[in-house]
Amino acid sequence: MAAAAPPPPPTEAPITMPETALPRHPVFTRIRLATPSDVPFIHKLMHQMAVFERLTHLVTATESSYSSTLFTPDSKPFHSTTIFILEVSQNPFTDTHFNNDPFYKPLTKVVNLDLPINDPEKELFRTQHGNDVFVAGFVLFFPNYSTFLGKSGFYVEDLFVRECYRRKGFGKMLLTAVAKQAVKMGYGRVEWVVLDWNVNAIKFYEDMGAKVMQEWRLCRLTGENLEAYGATD
Repeated sequence: MAAAAPPPPPTEAPITMPETALPRHPVFTRIRLATPSDVPFIHKLMHQMAVFERLTHLVTATESSYSSTLFTPDSKPFHSTTIFILEVSQNPFTDTHFNNDPFYKPLTKVVNLDLPINDPEKELFRTQHGNDVFVAGFVLFFPNYSTFLGKSGFYVEDLFVRECYRRKGFGKMLLTAVAKQAVKMGYGRVEWVVLDWNVNAIKFYEDMGAKVMQEWRLCRLTGENLEAYGATD
């Protein structure tokens, strides 16, 4: 009789490899006060915003007009027209001179994304503030006053983030920076207008806690209709 076959070796338990985290792509962000050297970026951003809003036929502003009206010797941040610039980089910011700004200490944050950002216009928006630092967006605002509240507030004229940086929380960061400054100064509110067809923006603002004032209508006196009053006694 043939010898019985030896029993099979014990089956080893399968080796379970630990789950590896999905690759993350950090984006270093900084919100700071705009300076006169940012005027070329501001002009480009304004034009892109006008294209997005289908309002290029209304734009007459130039880099020169921005320089002469936004950065005058009498301009004081938060008490006149103010612009926050959003900068992004793949590396930590190395320049520190903005940290010494007497009016505003920049806000920095690292945002981890699942996918890298492909910025086809990065060379147009490359700054001189360190290596590989690019302008991604801006918010322009100025003080107003509420007689109902008996308090000053901020009116946001423009909020814009370049297309490749949208839907990543950067717009919320800019608007939050304005609201945070309003609270710091004891202001009563922050307000702005939104185009009625821009349903994504409307939802974004509502999600941030803003109330869309359906009962109000924007009135504007400009151009020849405004100039006509200059000739009246």
